[in-house]
Amino acid sequence: MSDPVKHECAVSMLRLRRGIDYYIRKYGSPFYGCQHLALLLEKQHNRGQDGAGIACVRLNPEPGEPCYALEKSNRNMPLADLLERIGRTMPPPGETPTAEEALRTCPFCGELYLGHLRYGTFGRQGLDACHPFVRANSCLNRTLLLAGNFNLTDTREIFARLLATGHHPASRADGYLILQLIGHCLEKALDEKQHNFDLAEVLRHACGEFDGAFTLCGLLGDGTSFAIRDAAGIRPGYYYFDDEVAVVSSERPAIQAAFDCTTAEVCELPPGEAMVIDRDGKVEFRPCLPPKPLRRCVFERIYFSRPNDAEIHRERRALGRKLVPAVLKEVDGDFANTLFSYIPNTAQVSFHGLLDTLNRIACDAGHTVRFGQIAVKDAKFRTFIADAASRREFYMHIYDVTYGLVRPGSDTLVALDDSIVRGNTLKNAILPIFDRLDPKKIVIASAAPPIRYPDCYGIDMASLKELVAFEAAVDLLRERGRFGLLERCYENAKRELEGPVEAMTNCVRPVYDEFSDAELSAAIARRLRPDNMRAEFAVVFQSCADLAECCPEHTGDWYFTGNYPTPGGFRVVNRALVNYMEHIDARAY
Repeated sequence: MSDPVKHECAVSMLRLRRGIDYYIRKYGSPFYGCQHLALLLEKQHNRGQDGAGIACVRLNPEPGEPCYALEKSNRNMPLADLLERIGRTMPPPGETPTAEEALRTCPFCGELYLGHLRYGTFGRQGLDACHPFVRANSCLNRTLLLAGNFNLTDTREIFARLLATGHHPASRADGYLILQLIGHCLEKALDEKQHNFDLAEVLRHACGEFDGAFTLCGLLGDGTSFAIRDAAGIRPGYYYFDDEVAVVSSERPAIQAAFDCTTAEVCELPPGEAMVIDRDGKVEFRPCLPPKPLRRCVFERIYFSRPNDAEIHRERRALGRKLVPAVLKEVDGDFANTLFSYIPNTAQVSFHGLLDTLNRIACDAGHTVRFGQIAVKDAKFRTFIADAASRREFYMHIYDVTYGLVRPGSDTLVALDDSIVRGNTLKNAILPIFDRLDPKKIVIASAAPPIRYPDCYGIDMASLKELVAFEAAVDLLRERGRFGLLERCYENAKRELEGPVEAMTNCVRPVYDEFSDAELSAAIARRLRPDNMRAEFAVVFQSCADLAECCPEHTGDWYFTGNYPTPGGFRVVNRALVNYMEHIDARAY
């Protein structure tokens, strides 16, 4: 994705199922758990770079000593900073303390670990916004540590629910509210049933009415732990356990790398079920949430998750292959005068799929496919220029371009991108430097369909004005004298927002129903085309039908189709339309 879009988070939970002595004897270190949690987070650092946190809970802590240790960082490169600080609490290399010494002197030696990497979708960057969150209590089984990958659309309802139970919430942030609500339900269950309470039942009461997406992991101070995923399976979650460890993480390859296990051994966390690990290390799965149709987020497959997952790798190559007919149509099948490339580096796997099919077609026709890496993002690019016009001119150099690959005046340059959201980077940085190479034509091919609708389940695109597809549709309405349709959609959205959320429909959809996919793509290309661009320009998008064929198990495609997986999604899209029409610069949830 060429646009910088904040999204997702990573969560990992690790439970050691043996005593610390076992790991010293077998692996030579009492810090086996901490080291492997660090590896789980390192392998998912792409999912969050605004903050990091690690918590450790030890079984049977001495009275007078805390049952958990917690460190967070929101500095530059927060995970590296966090691990360095935790490392300073451990003995120097070469020294191996006994289990008793390590547990007594090293705060991050324990049996349970919880880690998190954060992307801040609300702009909050303080340490208080970093997970894990803690609800402390002097009773071990009432102390709760929580981290997750989540976004909820019904935080107002959760806030009201806490008020109705006598609480005075100190924040309206969803992480804080989730922590307090689970903590409240936990205390209520303990008051009623004491030590015979059912943690899965607690989670059912707390999370059963959540509207949104979540994978939550929690530790209790007494050594019990849990993981739970939303019933639609929107957010990802995977688990693995053997006789030494039980682990949950946002991405499967992270578990495979940390524990040297196969793809088949790492399982998907069952949507709507609670994975409960008791203080003795026993793992149990319990039905917990009302069942819903599965709507796993397809953007995980297109962009978010790293492509070293075997299934994701296959799917991304398939996405590239599906683009071949539309791409060849745009270049008139002219292999001799076309250079194929990709932007940014995350599109490389899809490009390989595109290239495979192009090579096969070209070989059959006696042609050769010309390809190369045309653009590389400068990760350390900085500018101190304050003047807006000069800054825009300087911004285009955030990408370095490879000279000599494009033959001036005769070549068409095709570049594959993961997806196009706002299109700002394309218009202001990528296309201008491509045009300097003097190609005859530039084609941007998107592995994803046009993003027509806002998201409210984890991606930071909650307003319609941020979506180039919507602005292009509005352009078409104005050009054709149909702007009144948008005004009618706006009036319908206002009316629906006054009614029950369960009855809402997508009031933005009629705008897109006015145009064919080809008409919308052409309008998007006109919006993205920089001023004074010399080359011809076109944009090619994946179709929703081909996307579904490439990623059949991930039907969460609401950004493209408007088919939201929960009622709250329809409230968000309608609120986004009202905000757009009333020029309100605010999030839709």
